[in-house]
Amino acid sequence: MGIVMEKRKIIKIVVPLIIGMSFLSACAAKKDASKQKTTLNLMQTSELTTLDNTNQATMSEFSTLTNIDEGLYKLNSKNKVVPAIAKSVVKPTNGGKTYTIQLRQDARWSNGDKVTAQDFVYSWRRSVDPANKPVYTYVFSGIKNADAVVAGKLPSSQLGIEAVGKYKLKITLEHPMQSFNKLVTMPVFLPQDKSFVQKIGTKKYGTNAKYTVSNGAFKITKWTGINDSYSLVKNKYYYAKKQVKLNKINYATVKDDNTAYNLFKTNKLDDATVSGVVAQGLQNNKNLKKVNRAWTYYLQVNQSAGSPLANAKLRKAISLVVNRNELTKKVLGDGSTAASSFVSPETATDPTTGKDFSTETANTTQSNVKKAKKLWQEGLAESGKTSITLNLIAEDTETQKKVAEYIQSAVQSKLNNVSVKVQNLPAKGLSNKKTAGEFDLSLWYWLADYADPINYLGILTTGNSMNTGKYSDSVFDSYIANAQVAKTRTVYWSNLRKAEKRLQATTGIIPLYYVKEDHLVQDGLTGVIYHTAGFADYTRSYWK
Repeated sequence: MGIVMEKRKIIKIVVPLIIGMSFLSACAAKKDASKQKTTLNLMQTSELTTLDNTNQATMSEFSTLTNIDEGLYKLNSKNKVVPAIAKSVVKPTNGGKTYTIQLRQDARWSNGDKVTAQDFVYSWRRSVDPANKPVYTYVFSGIKNADAVVAGKLPSSQLGIEAVGKYKLKITLEHPMQSFNKLVTMPVFLPQDKSFVQKIGTKKYGTNAKYTVSNGAFKITKWTGINDSYSLVKNKYYYAKKQVKLNKINYATVKDDNTAYNLFKTNKLDDATVSGVVAQGLQNNKNLKKVNRAWTYYLQVNQSAGSPLANAKLRKAISLVVNRNELTKKVLGDGSTAASSFVSPETATDPTTGKDFSTETANTTQSNVKKAKKLWQEGLAESGKTSITLNLIAEDTETQKKVAEYIQSAVQSKLNNVSVKVQNLPAKGLSNKKTAGEFDLSLWYWLADYADPINYLGILTTGNSMNTGKYSDSVFDSYIANAQVAKTRTVYWSNLRKAEKRLQATTGIIPLYYVKEDHLVQDGLTGVIYHTAGFADYTRSYWK
């Protein structure tokens, strides 16, 4: 009896204790759950000036648009094209010239409007209309009548895109485009809510949060159009909102690497990009994440008539005196690697060979001073010159100042009868000099818009607005032209390989290094899609 009674007492005491412990555990679980982060703090390196995708093309704009909007297709974590507003990735008909695309019917803008085929038609027409002063028109080339519209010879209504139903698009090309599906993942091909834009006016659209709507996972808030910080909040109308774990993304403009690092250390930034000296000192940091980007720094060489470096031997000589391995390891020291071609590694795999395109077309990165000296003397003689003064222009950033100084030293110390004058300029001043052709060498870069070699190589065709060095080679042009109209991928990739090799053989540009983007990422952040070409997608990221 006594033992039974004691057991009953124990049971009476233990049961409330268990209940109490369970209650405390439940409270603790709820408390832990309430601590689950749903906010992400990010940075931009320049101010956001517009979200009108039809007349600007800045990194801050494209980065933001990637996280608030969706086009026909998007890239997944493996950089493969997958459906977004389109119901599926379609195959073209009419010999590869017609794309008929069904749109999903549950996509809505952040104001509740439905996303329709007409929204794509409206946006694309605005993007090629000269009256809108568009800047990224060359990417539309190949779509029916795009070049003629851009040139002002046809109205934008003649562009090869039409709505053949509320949720069906028909896109017509002038010739097959092997890279079309990748191309339209670019933010410039995003739709616009036609009724909204027309209601507020095209001059106001995208100038602040009030005059902007989006159809993706988030919508923008707290952006006045001139402030250097803003937020993205969940779009309650997004068709896949259950897949979005974050409630808010805060953006701040941070231009200085030291500031970015300090903000990261104090947990005010969750994903910070750093470069230069700061990045050099963080190469062994446990939070450092190296992101491969389709990003090549190179020397643009002014080859216009009368320019000293119009002579191919002189250009080749300069390329041969640059020790790229020394440049990347001793001058940069941030993980960047020596460039052996224009197209950067991991941009694209050649499906006809199974090899990385950059690797299979690579040239040597080794310097050869002896050969360079011989070519230099021959080039001087052919040009009728005994000495040359070269003007090298570059950005006024800490890193680019160092790179420019290295190029200057390499050329002057290893070649005879040459002087290199360096001028470091702010971005706008540099752009103006390049456009005016007031340089001999320009330190510049190409960050691919989409993951295809033609996005690099195509900008160097004769007359292309991006080709400020005036490189002009009929053989190179023919390879690009053949690729653009190729009906099979075998023909397409064969011509691209030949074009890259021809560019190297003629020293159309002088590749220097491939950029490795250094990110400091807080522990626990996962699900970010860091694209090789394009911009990081944070829409499905979350905290573990």
